[in-house]
Amino acid sequence: MAVAAAVHPAPHEEHPTSTGLSSRKMLFWAFLGSECMFFGSLIATYLVYRGRDTVGPHPHEVLNIPFTSFSAFVLLMSSLTMVLALAACQHGDRRGTAGWLAATALLGMTFVGGQCYEFTHFFYDGLKLQGNLFGCTFYVLTGFHGTHVTIGVIWLWTLFTLAIRGKLPQEKSLDVEIAGLYWHFVDVVWIAIFTLIYLIQ
Repeated sequence: MAVAAAVHPAPHEEHPTSTGLSSRKMLFWAFLGSECMFFGSLIATYLVYRGRDTVGPHPHEVLNIPFTSFSAFVLLMSSLTMVLALAACQHGDRRGTAGWLAATALLGMTFVGGQCYEFTHFFYDGLKLQGNLFGCTFYVLTGFHGTHVTIGVIWLWTLFTLAIRGKLPQEKSLDVEIAGLYWHFVDVVWIAIFTLIYLIQ
């Protein structure tokens, strides 16, 4: 029986790699590495063309730093609620897991809503995708980040649904942990974007 158990592990057990991490987590770290290269190329493109516009509007004419600072704070706080969601799941706290996942998703939705409002405001101020180099690189970079946040929000609501149905037990905390890795990644990327676009002009 012991041999059979060793050959056929329980469904919830993860297959470890030589690093001691599960294969799923290693695969996701590799995915995040590719995402780093993707956003790195977008950020590099923005930096190459920054300040080369011959026509406006220019960053200092449209950017609302106080508003975006609040949005950045909201997104950063969502990393804390994500950590609390993972801790609740690892301790078998079903209600806490669902609550903190919902809080994280709502904070993410607040950030995306703020970005939509900001884009609309910029559009009416004359900053368009085809208008100048700043508009093109700004919308592509921040737009792709906003898309990643939106995907993360959908992922979180999916986990929330599983949690309230009792289908996210302690044994499946890796599902929440992997979602947390993704969520922390988009937060870190936003710190870089916010610093380079809004704070360093």
